[in-house]
Amino acid sequence: MNREMFFALLIRSFVIGLLLAPLLTFSMANAQESTISDISIASNQDDLLLNFKVNDCFTPEMNKAIDNGIPTMFDFLVRLYEIKDFQFDRRIADLLVTHEIRYDSLKKTYAVTLSEQKNKVLEIGDFEKAKRVMCQITGVKVTDIKNLKRGHRYQVQAMAELNKIRLPFYLHYVLFFLSLWDFETDWHTIEFTY
Repeated sequence: MNREMFFALLIRSFVIGLLLAPLLTFSMANAQESTISDISIASNQDDLLLNFKVNDCFTPEMNKAIDNGIPTMFDFLVRLYEIKDFQFDRRIADLLVTHEIRYDSLKKTYAVTLSEQKNKVLEIGDFEKAKRVMCQITGVKVTDIKNLKRGHRYQVQAMAELNKIRLPFYLHYVLFFLSLWDFETDWHTIEFTY
């Protein structure tokens, strides 16, 4: 590459950076931190169950995109470890739960698909209620209770993230700003003795 091409590329990159900087700064300044709360462990005769909810995961841009028919999917990652002193912890379970929301403009309802309930689809007319269902994990089976040993210590880790939106190739250039409303929580950990 000759010197003139290098400087032209450098100037072009600088100008593009200047044009995008306000958009990125605005997005980062208005970004909200998504968090996990109300995490709890329960059990029935057969299963270890997990409950939690994610707070502050919907932005105005996401709300608008959903209302315009863009399907949105949240991934919830859960891990269960047996805590071992002076050894590596033993991983017992590793699962992925997904929730998807789609707006049906003809029915004026939100279809929320829950993978933990065998992809059950809930038709919900109220957007706020649909968002609550999207953000909440209730009674998800982590493992069979027979995989746990009495008197042993365990740790459950959970996190949530917006599943990356898959658009047709030509729209990636037009809608690149969608990545500005991605979210991901930190891992949240709870320990218990069985």
